[in-house]
Amino acid sequence: MPASFSGFPPEALRFLAQLKRHNRREWFLAQRDTYERKVRAPMVELVLALGREMQPYAPELSFDPARAIFRIYRDVRFSLDRSPYKTNIAAVFRTRAAGRGSGAALYFSVGADEVEIAGGVYMPDPAALLALRRHVAAHHQKLRAILDAPGFRRLFGELWGEQLTRAPKGFPADHPAVDLLRYKHYLVDTIRPPRLAESPKFLPEILRLFRAMMPLVRFLNEPVRKSLRPRR
Repeated sequence: MPASFSGFPPEALRFLAQLKRHNRREWFLAQRDTYERKVRAPMVELVLALGREMQPYAPELSFDPARAIFRIYRDVRFSLDRSPYKTNIAAVFRTRAAGRGSGAALYFSVGADEVEIAGGVYMPDPAALLALRRHVAAHHQKLRAILDAPGFRRLFGELWGEQLTRAPKGFPADHPAVDLLRYKHYLVDTIRPPRLAESPKFLPEILRLFRAMMPLVRFLNEPVRKSLRPRR
């Protein structure tokens, strides 16, 4: 039987909108029950439903809510913005074999202003980025085929992410994939109106987009998969 999710209750978006205006510990603690019941509990339900539906398509990814759902608390140690709470709720789905923060992933977030659904690699460490660039350099035609597929381009447009102005160190300036090698992140995403999160159509829409992203995620995870193979 297909998994279902009726949508976030209206209180969820109202809570997130109010949190933007009252991003203080005292306010949050007074409203914590609303957060737990109307925001986080439906998010757990949605992540579990995604896991049941994505298992046949992406068995290598983890849909464990404890690993996937981001904490509401912001890390303010290195930020000029001292607001203690995030104003969206989000989840990321990584390969089971890789460590936390490693490799390409699927992602979505719900906020009062928008829903974002995304996939790819964000802020890889220098060693991971070098391995990924070497993979892109050797297999750029496969990556271009994924990115240029009509259905993929119609859904997500171009890759986005911070780029260098020239070829990265160690790669020739005339490499046929220099435009791809300049990326520091390899990401695609799409934005939907926030009210989608309140609809039964939200789960099917995430599933449709996640399935379309999986060829890119698998391509970007190939260096991770190779690094985890046991050596003979």
